[in-house]
Amino acid sequence: MNIPAKSKGRLLLHTCCGPCSTFVARWFAEAGYEVTGFFYNPNIHPYEEYQRRKAAAEAWAEASGVPLITDTDYDPENWIVSIGSDISSRCTACYRLRLIPAARKARELNCVAFSTTLLISPYQQHDNIRLVGEQVALESGVDFLYRDFRPDFRQTYQLSRSLDLYRQNYCGCILSDLERAARLAAKAQKR
Repeated sequence: MNIPAKSKGRLLLHTCCGPCSTFVARWFAEAGYEVTGFFYNPNIHPYEEYQRRKAAAEAWAEASGVPLITDTDYDPENWIVSIGSDISSRCTACYRLRLIPAARKARELNCVAFSTTLLISPYQQHDNIRLVGEQVALESGVDFLYRDFRPDFRQTYQLSRSLDLYRQNYCGCILSDLERAARLAAKAQKR
């Protein structure tokens, strides 16, 4: 990574997985931030998937030289409680669930800002991520940096392949896995 001589300060990057971290962390580093990753994802189901994604994030961090803080408490009950019965708003609740601890950790580490690798995914609700990030920033007193990385999503394929990182095929929660399975079944029926 090419880090400019003058740093803009430390940035805590909520890290959903290794592949999405590849491009986003590099971009922030090249923009002048000292990036630290933060893996906190109680939404991921099942536990084996959580372990694969955590291992991929750790492999990315080691290969790229980015410090990574991993929250090792696998707590899917926290995700279930946070989304409640409003399934239609579950993603927004999930963003909040993950960005609040990221902002707290950023404040604890005296970071100038926090952001998330979710911003590279074309499958995420960017307006909601931005809204939640800005709300959490006001509550925490740490700036949230939003950038639409979706145009760079394809680059994560090449970068993650070069590091031999595990790439998942659904967002992470049990509901997104069920939606993926339903799409595949519908596609198979059309054949």
